[in-house]
Amino acid sequence: MDTLHTIDGDHVAWARELADGGARYAVASWIDVLGRPKSKTVPIDHLPNLLAGSERYTPRGMGGIGRMNPIESEGVAVPDPSTLRVLPWDRRVVWLAADLHVGPDEPFALCPRSVLKRQVEAAREMGYIAQLGVEPEFYAFRQESVGSNRLEPIARSGELKPSPAYDVESTLDSMPFLDRLCGYLEELDFGVFSFDAEGGEGQYEFDFAHRPVLETADRLTLFRLAARQAAKECGLFATFMPKPFADLWGSGAHFNMSLEDLDGTNVFREGTGWSKETYQFVAGILAHAPALSAVANPTTNSYRRLVDRLADGQVSWAPTKISYGYNNRSCMLRLPANRPAVENRAVDSAANTYLAAAFMLAAGLDGIRRGLDPGEPRDDLSYQAGIERLPRTLLGAVEAFENDPLTTEVFHPAFVRDYAEMKVAEWEQDHREVTDAERSTYLLNL
Repeated sequence: MDTLHTIDGDHVAWARELADGGARYAVASWIDVLGRPKSKTVPIDHLPNLLAGSERYTPRGMGGIGRMNPIESEGVAVPDPSTLRVLPWDRRVVWLAADLHVGPDEPFALCPRSVLKRQVEAAREMGYIAQLGVEPEFYAFRQESVGSNRLEPIARSGELKPSPAYDVESTLDSMPFLDRLCGYLEELDFGVFSFDAEGGEGQYEFDFAHRPVLETADRLTLFRLAARQAAKECGLFATFMPKPFADLWGSGAHFNMSLEDLDGTNVFREGTGWSKETYQFVAGILAHAPALSAVANPTTNSYRRLVDRLADGQVSWAPTKISYGYNNRSCMLRLPANRPAVENRAVDSAANTYLAAAFMLAAGLDGIRRGLDPGEPRDDLSYQAGIERLPRTLLGAVEAFENDPLTTEVFHPAFVRDYAEMKVAEWEQDHREVTDAERSTYLLNL
């Protein structure tokens, strides 16, 4: 079997050790635009070949990466050995994160992991190591309710009004699922420090230790796999759809990003306050916020989350304006008192972590390079008029993405072209639909 690199003798011994421990198969997952891992599966004794780049793919059209093209050059999965994990829900399988290459040292233009790695290197060239913590929210519903008009949460206690957020009974009723998922994450060394019932019926959030940004993105890939697997084992299904129902809270994935110097000292703190680099970093993100939305809020459904209020009139807690504050959760960006990081509350659960993190990091670094000023923080409800708004639709975000000069610094022109084409088509398809709600409003009244 042809390989991209020479087979390493140490990897042969590693494969034998894994096999002795019960492993039978290995997957080296590259990540598609939707954030889903893709891979062939090889017997464990072929792990050395896999690590040498033996597995080839025709990736276009798989998960939204461009248009299918049966005559294009193949991509090669180049695994990162440091990411190898035995999957705790199926110990026969070991998982690795991989980059897609089209040559020995040439990343595939549409490879999200490679996009993020370039920004990690850009930060390092400026003397920084980017760290990221993510607060993923998701819904878990009963499997038998799929296809019904109303998906059923795990426990009826989840229907508390106005919200089951932080409710202990709701959490305990869901513990068979949550305990299983927490156990998987602990085996994967996630450093889980809390989980809870969130604002929607059947909605949950897990919080775990922050890591260097690339490592966190790899972990989020595994987190989604683990959540879905644990749900299936409990007769449930887990979804990272940002807004399943108009009257339920949306699912965010708040990004808490910070910078350390090369000695590991956080540069966002200055004494007991925030450093000038923090404000410059914030200003850069705000300056590129409309374009960032195209990858931080990547679906038409995402923009049903970014509204001031839920269908029943409750404040949504989702940001809609390009603003920042300290303990102001109505703002897009928050400077929280308990951690030296910039919290981006606009990122939702559908976001590809690699793409959103790459653009957010690039925007923040741009703010530092240019010495940008974010202006005064907001200490009031930022939903009011007079503040620039985040894009209202996926189409608006994609147009901003195409027109922002930073976009082509972060992404290959082929990525910009194919991503914009895919997302505009998604918006157009959604815009063609005529819903029951529209008929109810307009059919007899017009």
